[in-house]
Amino acid sequence: MSEFTPWYNETVGGAVVEALKKNGFEAEYCATGGDAAQRLLELIPEAASVGFGGSWTLKALGISEKLAARGNTILDHGAPGLTNEEKADIRRKQQICDVFLSGTNALTMDGKLVNMDGSGNRVAAMIFGHGKVIVVAGTNKIVKDTAAAEERIRMKAAPINNKRLGTPNPCSRTGVCMDCQGPTRICNVLTIIGKRPLGTNFHVLIVGEELGF
Repeated sequence: MSEFTPWYNETVGGAVVEALKKNGFEAEYCATGGDAAQRLLELIPEAASVGFGGSWTLKALGISEKLAARGNTILDHGAPGLTNEEKADIRRKQQICDVFLSGTNALTMDGKLVNMDGSGNRVAAMIFGHGKVIVVAGTNKIVKDTAAAEERIRMKAAPINNKRLGTPNPCSRTGVCMDCQGPTRICNVLTIIGKRPLGTNFHVLIVGEELGF
């Protein structure tokens, strides 16, 4: 990392924080992943049930383990050893938990969150049903606009997630979205959250590091 990277991350991240605030979100900049993890512990009540949206950004912060250690109820459908039925049950419970945590596929300079899902459970939970939603995003997720966000998803996030999930979809081999039409396609539900959803306490933490896909 060059000596100029922290300046760039803070400058661009700070601009997106202000854009998010104009769109009705609570937003703040955290210089490091450690700072973000500490802030999450401050924002989440100790008695809260906490759902996780399958985010590798959050995995990098180790926040699930930190919350579990202090007594929070954790709802993570990506936990090891779960059957498909157990995963489906946890996904349903994530829709009504006290706090929902997620990353985002892309975040635009004008403060919009852009995401692509296979079944829609993650984006549904981001939009409605919780006392608090918190999204954490590294500055590597910041793009110019929604067109660039969709391009980022198709050129990077989707191929990597297909590889991670072990799907037989073409981008698992080519590294580039092929707009596949098979039953295992994960690019089915595109959402753009342009303003804070009504009735939802929505907090965004931008982290001055490269996190997630």
